[in-house]
This record gives sequence, C-alpha cells and structure tokens, in this order.
Amino acid sequence: MKITVTGGAGFIGGNLVRHLSGMATVSEIRVVDDLSTGSRENISGLPVRFLEGSVLDPGLLDTALDGVDSVVHLAALPSVSRSVTDPVASHHANATGTLAVLEAARRAGGTQTIAASSSSVYGANPHLPKHEELRPRPMSPYAVGKLAAESYLAAYHHCYGLPVLPFRFFNVYGPLQSAGHAYAAVVPAWIAAAITGRPLAVHGDGSQTRDFTYVGTVCQVLAQAALRGVTSAEPVNLAHGGRTPLTELITELESVMGTALPREHHPVRPGDVPHSQADGTRLRALFPDVGPVPLREGLERTVRWFLGDGR
Repeated sequence: MKITVTGGAGFIGGNLVRHLSGMATVSEIRVVDDLSTGSRENISGLPVRFLEGSVLDPGLLDTALDGVDSVVHLAALPSVSRSVTDPVASHHANATGTLAVLEAARRAGGTQTIAASSSSVYGANPHLPKHEELRPRPMSPYAVGKLAAESYLAAYHHCYGLPVLPFRFFNVYGPLQSAGHAYAAVVPAWIAAAITGRPLAVHGDGSQTRDFTYVGTVCQVLAQAALRGVTSAEPVNLAHGGRTPLTELITELESVMGTALPREHHPVRPGDVPHSQADGTRLRALFPDVGPVPLREGLERTVRWFLGDGR
C-alpha cells in the first residue's frame, strides 16, 4: 500500500511516518511538508519520499498523490492562540489547504482522504463529554478553519463520492512535539520548563480540563484507517474520554520528574476552551482494538524523549 502524509515532518506526522515505516503492508510513504512547523530531523533515516512544499501547490500535490491509495492530511498551522494573532494565515493553511488536498484527491481518481480536525470546534458548547452530534460553537479562528475543513470533507464525499474520514483530535502529546516557540502546547511547554528549572506558565487557575491523548494512540488509529479503508463523512473524536484538570497534570508531571514544580499564573488566553472531554463511542466502534495510553505512562515516555533517552 502507498500512503502520502501531508505535514509528515511535523509532530504527529513524524510519529505516523515512523509507525508506518515499520509495517510490512506499506510499500511506499510520501511526505509533503513545507517545514514551517515541521523538521527534517523528525523523518531522518526513514524510507520516505520527501516532497518539500506547501499543500497550496497543486502541482506538488498531484505528484504526491499520483498512484497512492490513501492520503493522511495533517498539514496545518496549529495553535488557537496563533490563529487569534493571525487569523488569515490560519484560514489559508487549515481551511484552504484542506480544500486543495481534496481537489488533488479528486483529480487523482478518488484517493481516500483522512484528515485532522480538532476538538476546538465544540468551543463554547458546554456539554460534556463532547459527542459528534453536538452543535459546534467555535471560539477561535483556528476552530472555524477546522470546522470548515471537516465540512469540506463531508461535501466532497456527498458530491463526488470521495472516501473521507475526518478526525477530531483532543490535546495530542508525546515525542517530537516542539516546545521552543510561543505557541507550544501545554505538555511540551511544561516539560521543557521543568527540565530547565523555569516555572510552569499556567493560564488561569489551572482548573481547565483536557482529554490528553498520547500520539502513539493517534498513529495506531490513523494507520488502521488507511490500511482498512475506513470511511465516514461524519467526524470521529480521536480520544477515549479522559478528563484531566491542568492542576492534576502538574501533579503527575511532578511525580514523573521527582521534584516539585513552581508555577507562574497568567491571564486566560482568548479563544481557549475551559473544558474538553471526548465521547469515544464512535471511535471504539470503528477501532475496537485501539486503547488509550495512561497519562502517567505517556508522560514518562515523553519526558524520556525530551531528556534524550529514547521513546
């Protein structure tokens, strides 16, 4: 089987490419990445065909999708706070970029298109856990772009018969996740701070809750979706229903690190959702043999990677 991964040099993409490269049923992996947030180091030494450039380049996409069985579209401009700063760039990368990939899949004859959406689309909807039939109430340009992207997937399925599968990711963390920028996610940002002796930056009082999902779980699901040709025009939550307050995350991280970690509180950031928890019913029905990695185990693996002790 031949698979293309857009954003394949990024955090989730790099982990997915590593996962796929160890599967005998995968004969070719192509990676499309403009390296704006990804790194060649994430796929160094792996048997991939690397195509450097943007998903907004139709010629590049035609080359990337020619003859492949599935495209896993992970290329994006991540971060809610980044989208608040630059909403137009976020829209181009996340909404228009997805439309470009769908058009390329259609030109290629109907390539299965698996794509990353986000739990942020639920936004201000207070219902917990978040199930896929809830009305989206996005609170940030990032969330709007992701909602547009998954809506385009549904439209291409219904209008052109394209096999699609939109996943709503929930706070994915793990090895390869960057901490060295202003828009870093909370887990890598706090691990990096803990290692260097800096206080953990807590936005708000830390009572916010998140459904943290280890990247290895995400890769198992994405690989199975591609290899089995799983299709759904309706979005699928890619998380198993955990609900961890940020204060509890700090406690777990302190236990893993073996030391108390000082905290520095900051104002809540615009667009941040106070609580997030997935209803994993649809995910379990489609991928019954993929289970969650416990938070403690995932943090231990991630800290080891940050310390250079492997995955």
